[in-house]
Amino acid sequence: MIDLVLRADRALIDGGVRPAAVAVVRGVVVDVGSHDAAYDARAEVTVPAGAVLLPGFVDSHVHVSDPGPDWEGFASATEAAARGGITTLVDMPLDSLPVTTTVAALDAKKAVAQGRCRVAVGYWGGVVPENIGALQPLANAGVRGFKCFLADSGNPHFGHLTPQEFAAAAREIADLGSVLLVHAEDHDVLTRSAPPSGRSYQSFLASRPAAAEVDAVALAVEVARDTGARVHIVHVSSAEAVQVLAAARADGVTVTAETCPHYLTFTTGDVPVGGTQFAACPPIRSEDDRDALWAGLADGVLDMVVSDHSPCAPDLKGAGDFGAAFGGISSLQVSPRAVWTQAASRGFGVAELSRWMSERPARLAGWTDRGRIAVGARADLCEFDPDATEQVVAAHLRHRHPLTPYDGMVLRGRVHRTWVEGRTVYEALEVAA
Repeated sequence: MIDLVLRADRALIDGGVRPAAVAVVRGVVVDVGSHDAAYDARAEVTVPAGAVLLPGFVDSHVHVSDPGPDWEGFASATEAAARGGITTLVDMPLDSLPVTTTVAALDAKKAVAQGRCRVAVGYWGGVVPENIGALQPLANAGVRGFKCFLADSGNPHFGHLTPQEFAAAAREIADLGSVLLVHAEDHDVLTRSAPPSGRSYQSFLASRPAAAEVDAVALAVEVARDTGARVHIVHVSSAEAVQVLAAARADGVTVTAETCPHYLTFTTGDVPVGGTQFAACPPIRSEDDRDALWAGLADGVLDMVVSDHSPCAPDLKGAGDFGAAFGGISSLQVSPRAVWTQAASRGFGVAELSRWMSERPARLAGWTDRGRIAVGARADLCEFDPDATEQVVAAHLRHRHPLTPYDGMVLRGRVHRTWVEGRTVYEALEVAA
């Protein structure tokens, strides 16, 4: 007996959109048939005309500060994710207390998450100077890989690595057969830059110049080449960094990279005076940088798009003073729609959207059972209307603190329904038939 059959006029199968019926047993896809294929099923769902059945999105860059400061929690983050069609997220090791640099800290985080999550959750382990040489226990405990900083992380409990420490960590992680995620900004360049102050965004932008990213990406490429480690550059923001990555890929270096919705959506001209809700590290840059990121995605130099959802309590945004503002953008629930809005306007389709935001983030985190609709894959799915439009109302978002630069924007696309292992975890109240 089939547990669930989903019939769609449009389903994304093997990189193409076509009619299909997807049969699910115990949370796993057991058949992908024609739209009118006959099944003996306990339940059937017909995807509305106009909507597309997609693999659930996978967001491999989410900051859930739980346990820790009252910035984000597993209940609120996974509720927001489900409403955005995201069926798996991977938590960063930085913002919780304790930081996820030991097995004990990982266990504490898992205990807090237990029973509170609407979607699947994985964890990155942190690399700091104190645990280099002792990463094997975290790998054994199931982290999806490791994350480090090459500049001050902003958290005194999560120190950045020197170039020598970074190389040592990369060698260790290569031996573990894992992956090393890198916040690529150069500590020395940032230290030499004037700190931000006041309400002008230009002050914040100048405090984190593209040169900091370029130098750090070049170091990461060199270390990946020398050690053979799988290195992944997080939140690429600049055209110059894309160029460094393109040259590395052409040379066969094992390095992958991501960018984020805010870098693909906004430019410096969109940031108002005192608009600290736009502050991110590295910062939103010029229109030329944004165009280069889109070209990098088109060319395959950039592999994926993930949210870098990094919320904080509103009072930490500095009341419009960029010198006092926490650098992070809240976007988890809207990130697929934000990317789709820009992607569709540039001629990309839902196949590219899914590749960037489902398949490749899943592969980065070592999962082969999600990010696609196929026999043997988890039935992590979403019903997505690519032509609907909807205005973002920050107060309606389910992030714990929904202060966001997307407030008031009209975004393209709407998630009608989300399934995790064949179970409905979100359903919109009103869906056109």
